[in-house]
Amino acid sequence: MKSSPLRVKSYLAVICLLAVVGAGIGPTALGQGAKPLTVERIYGQPSLSGRLTTGIAWSPDGKLLSYFERRGQGGEARTELWTVEVSTGARRALVDADKLDQILVTPAGQPGAGGQQTGLGRVAPQRYIWGPNSDALLFVSQGQLYWFDLKTQSGKKLTTAAKAEPEKPGGETGMITDPKISPDGRWVSFVRDYDLQVVNVESGKEKQVTKGGSEELMNGRLDWVYPEELDIRTAYWWSPDSKQIAFLQMNERPVGKYPLVDYLSYTGKTEWMRYPKAGDANPIVRVGVVAATGGPVRWMDTGRETDVYLARVNWLRDSRRLAIQRLNRAQNKLELLFADATTGRSQVVLTEEDKYWINLSDDLYFFADGQRFLWSSERDGFRHLYLYETSGKLLKQITSGAWEVTDVAGIDERHSAVYFVATEKSPIERHFYRAGLDGSGMKRLTGEDGTHGVSLSPDVQRYLDTYSNAVTPPRQDIYRADGTRQLVLNENNVAELETYQLQAPVFFTVAGADGTPLHAMMIKPAGFDASKKYPVIVNLYGGPHGQVVRNGWGGSNFLWHQMMAQKGYIIFSVDNRGMAARGHAFETPIHKRMGEVELADQLAAVNYLKSQPFVDGSRIGIWGWSYGGYMTCYAMFQAADVFKAGFAGAPVTDWRQYDTIYTERYMGLPKENEAGYKQSSPVTHAAKLKGKLLIAHGTRDDNVHFANTVELMEEFIKAKRYTDVQFYPGRGHGISDPGARIHLFNRVTQFFLDNL
Repeated sequence: MKSSPLRVKSYLAVICLLAVVGAGIGPTALGQGAKPLTVERIYGQPSLSGRLTTGIAWSPDGKLLSYFERRGQGGEARTELWTVEVSTGARRALVDADKLDQILVTPAGQPGAGGQQTGLGRVAPQRYIWGPNSDALLFVSQGQLYWFDLKTQSGKKLTTAAKAEPEKPGGETGMITDPKISPDGRWVSFVRDYDLQVVNVESGKEKQVTKGGSEELMNGRLDWVYPEELDIRTAYWWSPDSKQIAFLQMNERPVGKYPLVDYLSYTGKTEWMRYPKAGDANPIVRVGVVAATGGPVRWMDTGRETDVYLARVNWLRDSRRLAIQRLNRAQNKLELLFADATTGRSQVVLTEEDKYWINLSDDLYFFADGQRFLWSSERDGFRHLYLYETSGKLLKQITSGAWEVTDVAGIDERHSAVYFVATEKSPIERHFYRAGLDGSGMKRLTGEDGTHGVSLSPDVQRYLDTYSNAVTPPRQDIYRADGTRQLVLNENNVAELETYQLQAPVFFTVAGADGTPLHAMMIKPAGFDASKKYPVIVNLYGGPHGQVVRNGWGGSNFLWHQMMAQKGYIIFSVDNRGMAARGHAFETPIHKRMGEVELADQLAAVNYLKSQPFVDGSRIGIWGWSYGGYMTCYAMFQAADVFKAGFAGAPVTDWRQYDTIYTERYMGLPKENEAGYKQSSPVTHAAKLKGKLLIAHGTRDDNVHFANTVELMEEFIKAKRYTDVQFYPGRGHGISDPGARIHLFNRVTQFFLDNL
């Protein structure tokens, strides 16, 4: 990448919802009739983002799209399960709510007794699952399972809570998690008290299929770090013939415990969670296979080395073999193993290696012919799709180019085509594509500029498109597979937004520290006057897999930025090297030196801002959450003369405090990179603080532990530096409840008004 003069390039012609009126009347001037945004309205109800249709699921035959529909007003309101018949557009209630109410019983055992009208029936289901033949539904309600026959509109309760066992930790005895229906529809499986269970749908007979599960040895249940950092959402899998279940056993005994303290409790209630910090021991994981009716477990051979990650498990179509993805602890070598489910013997079919790290995906797909599979890889610098024989022989690279495949939506085996979401049009957008498995005929199916999230029907005839752009909240439409819009599911027109006269972001590029073009976004103040100088609030994330600069709806934080623009601030963001959607080479400069490259790019962008005649270079603020909170602290210390004020939400302040998988992927093991860990830590540089800093942190944050902020406070004391801190008792990483959220952003708003 060569250095080049700073360039600004328009990427999108985004239209304001309403034209701004009254230019030249001051930085806080709004157009005639415009309403000012407030924190209370932004984070209050009803949401200014509107309401998306929820509970959406395709029936297995692809003929119906089901969803939750709220009907009635006030105390008479109830949520019902509806469907739209996609071939005709006809809508109807899928489940008779009164009949469902009869099977969703209260703990007292009386149908609907004493309950409140909160959903489908008086005991509201939290979720539902389609039966494989599209003729039944499995409902999950209050931790128990209910079967509903759509043909007869009748149902029954499948499970009962087990007798309480006080010695079981976590208060989870009897609770049911991760329910599934077997591919043949005869069985329902779930996890209870750290072991796998199955229940026969017809007879109602329940059987425990694994033994010996505990808080320390979990069968078919995930720990904290695997789903958080490997993005794996289940720990067991039915074989296609419904005769076997593969599962992960997670031995948590080597993993250290971390206390989460309820400071509002007079007794100082403490919950201990297992959390492997960088350099510490991980859980020992192995893959077992057990008959659906129970019996001895057959353990798969995944190698002698146990300090690895078994990151993905899939059945091949033959129900005889398992595909297991084994990732080494350094996360720079990924192997695809095929294991014989009967003997446990395994062989390596495919290997991916990288100088830095390997990003996982869920793109593995086995074809019905039993001879081929789809795979994705970043081996050419960008994530693309590849077709393999099951022998491991490469047949074809399907997609290529300086862009990313972000998600495989589905495969049309009959017509030899793959459907996927990609950044081909622009890294700041997402679009839907179809391509032949031989790489021919690639076609973009979505037209409107912006962000498209797609759910393809099982019969690959239609797809649900959830679409938004920078100034338009998401809407939901159903399309035919050729890209022709068929019907509107949810227009989500939020008329109230028009009263606020939102400022359309301007998208452009600026040069990073090494000359790399970086995508940037700016919101100018209401009544912008180019002859005046304005303060700037820089919003950043900065870290891997993140993207701030997107032509997509930004929700409440976007609206808060609009509010601050109404108050006279320029809002600015840039996606530095290390972030997502620009290829592997764009990500990897941060390897073993987090913070350094990210800040260098952010400062290059700030220098561009300072060169603009309408920017007050002495009044630059910065804010971010999580990794963005880390970057805010790092910037306030390492570029102390640049940023006048900063707000850091839930910041990592010492990478030794964060978990193994995420931290070691980018920083290596602490013992192998002591200098890098020290340099990257805001704690190391705390004494350099000059500007005003506000830190907010939930005391029960199980992701970025509260200890990060405590450690930083200790360094401030040593260095005689002063900062503002806002704790949120009992809150987690996101501080998401409305009351605390309103309090937080009123606090942040006033902080910037007072200090910037």
